[in-house]
Amino acid sequence: MTATAPVQRYWPKNKPRSIPVPVTGLYDNLHVTAHRYPDRQAVWFYGQTLTYAALLDLSDRFSGHLAAHGVQKGDRVMLCLQNSPQWIAAAHAIWRLGAVVVPLAPMLGPKEFGFFVQDAGIRVGIVAAELYAHAKTGGLGHAVSVTLANGLPEDRGGVAFPAGLDATPDLQAGDVTWEAAVQAQPAPRAEVSADDLCVMPYTSGTTGFPKGCMHTHHSVQANAAGGAFWGTVTSGDTTLATLPYFHVTGFTSSLLSPIFAGAGLIVMARWDRETARVLIRDHGVMGWTNTATMVVDLLANPNLVSSDLVSLKLVNGGGASMPEALGRRWKELSGLEFLEGYGLSETMAQTHSNPQERPKLQCLGIPFFGVDARIVDLDTLRELPQGETGEIVLSGPQVFQGYWNRPEASAEAFMELDGRRYFRSGDLGYMDEEGYFYFVDRLKRMVNSGGMKVWPAEVEAALHAHPAVQEACVIAVPDARMGEKARALLVLKAGQSVTEAEFIEWARGQMAHYKAPREVRFVEVLPKGPTGKVAWRPLQEAARAEAAAQG
Repeated sequence: MTATAPVQRYWPKNKPRSIPVPVTGLYDNLHVTAHRYPDRQAVWFYGQTLTYAALLDLSDRFSGHLAAHGVQKGDRVMLCLQNSPQWIAAAHAIWRLGAVVVPLAPMLGPKEFGFFVQDAGIRVGIVAAELYAHAKTGGLGHAVSVTLANGLPEDRGGVAFPAGLDATPDLQAGDVTWEAAVQAQPAPRAEVSADDLCVMPYTSGTTGFPKGCMHTHHSVQANAAGGAFWGTVTSGDTTLATLPYFHVTGFTSSLLSPIFAGAGLIVMARWDRETARVLIRDHGVMGWTNTATMVVDLLANPNLVSSDLVSLKLVNGGGASMPEALGRRWKELSGLEFLEGYGLSETMAQTHSNPQERPKLQCLGIPFFGVDARIVDLDTLRELPQGETGEIVLSGPQVFQGYWNRPEASAEAFMELDGRRYFRSGDLGYMDEEGYFYFVDRLKRMVNSGGMKVWPAEVEAALHAHPAVQEACVIAVPDARMGEKARALLVLKAGQSVTEAEFIEWARGQMAHYKAPREVRFVEVLPKGPTGKVAWRPLQEAARAEAAAQG
């Protein structure tokens, strides 16, 4: 028997239930848009502008350099630099050749480069100039070094260019700068099918070594096209790119979907709340995909006023739930709901999204075009009824093919339900009576307090409602009596104060006592990962190491 997707109880009135996925490769999206809108401004980057015709020409010429250095169909090519026109052009050049983009965070050390170079079999890479030495020490063969400050005009639109992106490395023999590489003649286009691999983002590696997620042009196009249709992105829109392109959400929502639609991209190399405020205001930004932490930071900007945000028509994001109190503040200032979504590296970002006309706060939304999502019991893997918490499993066109060179991990990542193959997300959630999904927590991020299960993400969302709290992170720490207890790490707003006892008493008034933190520690800042999420795992590991040292 074949599994039949449950009828979605709520669906946007102006959206089809499914869309055809393009059978063309990702390079075709830029090629078609550039021929439709050659003079449309494609990219603005700190005062530098490129039309779609110029962006396509840059990409085509760079493909000639890659081909001359042996890049062929199926080869994995490293792309490790900040959001920039160079990132965009390089990716499309790689796809023109039928090769595979391996996007990496531009903050790696030599050992990390060494792992990725060896694991993915990378011989050629495009790397930020300030990371060139690390990449070469890590074993990268031919490198194209990119200095993002090169060629920028003096007038940068009233915003500051990020520091540290003006390095000029001492290149080894055979390596070249970006400026030299784009002097080549375009290489012939490879024949590419929808089933060919095109990008291989790596997972965070929280349970071991990072794993490369194999995505085809088909699985990526499902969300590139789907995101444009869902957000009603048009060639008249302007979007702000603040999420890093090496991460799947920034990659699809702030790069591929706008290019698919012919929209304009206002690109930030690094997040800065004042730069974001000015760019939204001065460029009439209409769409902005972000994380809740970026919205929190923007709201904390003392220069922000509601008139800065009048052009926005769609603001969405994922990575972590937007606390209800902050969601209300955002709507009061912008007039917009913050539309939360859900996705993973294995699903090329979104599998769920909140419909614009009927969103719910702290909610993943409803399954995306063509997605069949279920909740299954952790032990039996049987489907659970609405309202019950279990693992979210997913089937849809954007699901990856498996992990690169890891057949056992790939097999473990999937399950079968009524004859259909589902990806096991490793996330706990439930579905309400209208078919909206809610995130509870990661399977391995749980506080087991005397047998009572506490999900930190749920507690964190509640803690943000305290008037003194700017950011909160909840971790599990050992407890002699209860096994584990919840500790809250809090960043307070400027000028605010509260004692540990006062906060715990307040928290117990907001939730069941077993859920409320039993300890509170006040910190100046919470560490963030490269995509802006709070890095809770090292905080938890440090707390456990501290407890072990104390005996």
